[in-house]
Amino acid sequence: MTLRKFIFWLHLAAGVFAGIVVLIMSVTGVALTYQKQMTEWADKAYWPPVSATDSNRLPVDSLVSKTLAARPDANPSAITFYATPTAPAAVTIGQGRNLYINPYTGEAGGEGSERIRSFFRFMTDWHRYLGAGAENRAIGRAITGACNLAFLFIVGSGFYLWWPRTWNVQALRSVTWFKRGLSGKARDFNWHNTFGFWTALPLFFVVLSATVISYPFASNLVYRIAGVEAPRPAARGASAPGNPRQVSAIDLSGVDEMLLRIEQQESEWRTINLRLPGTNDSEVTFTIDRGWGGQPQLRSTMVFDRKSGALLRSQSFADQNRGQQARSWLRFVHTGEFYGLPGQTVAGIASLAGVFLVWTGLALALRRLLAWLKRSRKREQLVQAACSSSTG
Repeated sequence: MTLRKFIFWLHLAAGVFAGIVVLIMSVTGVALTYQKQMTEWADKAYWPPVSATDSNRLPVDSLVSKTLAARPDANPSAITFYATPTAPAAVTIGQGRNLYINPYTGEAGGEGSERIRSFFRFMTDWHRYLGAGAENRAIGRAITGACNLAFLFIVGSGFYLWWPRTWNVQALRSVTWFKRGLSGKARDFNWHNTFGFWTALPLFFVVLSATVISYPFASNLVYRIAGVEAPRPAARGASAPGNPRQVSAIDLSGVDEMLLRIEQQESEWRTINLRLPGTNDSEVTFTIDRGWGGQPQLRSTMVFDRKSGALLRSQSFADQNRGQQARSWLRFVHTGEFYGLPGQTVAGIASLAGVFLVWTGLALALRRLLAWLKRSRKREQLVQAACSSSTG
């Protein structure tokens, strides 16, 4: 058996083994392409009216008080401010819950579109866990991780198998462009090769980054390749940073001066997120984002001393070590967000190509199986006919 044939059979076996799961992940990946943009667009229906002429923003403690007046059961933990003059502030009031509030008047709007969030939660659950409930998510994640690893091999071996044995215009056209008038096996073969050729590179990084996200050993390998030590995993059951907050007792004096200082220093900011300090916290943390939420190279953090208001430390993407930068890049290249809207579009197209690659690959495998069964039956019939004639 030649090397090419050996890799082909491994390629085929991996596709049959992981095909259905990869198809599900690809379909849901397409659906999740513009999640942030679609959620923000749907949430605008729940924004309180904000006038572009308003200029005096309420103090942070007043916004917290207005939030509690509108949602007495809320536990505000963070506030996100937008540079857009007509945008509200978003107050985090619980796990996955934000209340939109007018930063100038304190008028509360809604919590955003639950319908769009339910849709994306459904798609995310299937993308990551095959729709498994909380008690079975570890199993679902193990299956998607293994199938994604198989898909990584499929993408790499597919490019090897695609490589033309003879380099000429006709050979290249047959595996790099769609042909009209084809049907059946010829159409599936043409589509499989063409989709694979044009999306091989982005699809490879989408799948590679998913492997890094799925497996700690792959994530640690990124740090080793970068020449730095991988961070230690958080202790199981470790609590989130910060202290339990008694909202009514939080002292927010000086926070507004810190916020104003950041606005003046970071002229290109798009959002500023303030994590409300707990009752015993000695520091106040701000996250400044000059991008659209998925671009770590445009995000920085500033930490102030709560009492004196002095800047304690500031960290940007450039301040991180090479391992952290590479790991962040892989996290957001998976969705394409690292490169903004164009990157998301390319990642979405790659996921769509994954749908066609799986569909045509399974179709070719099924046709091969049916052809083999047909040949087997024909051989059996010939053998039976030969036996009948010899006994006659």
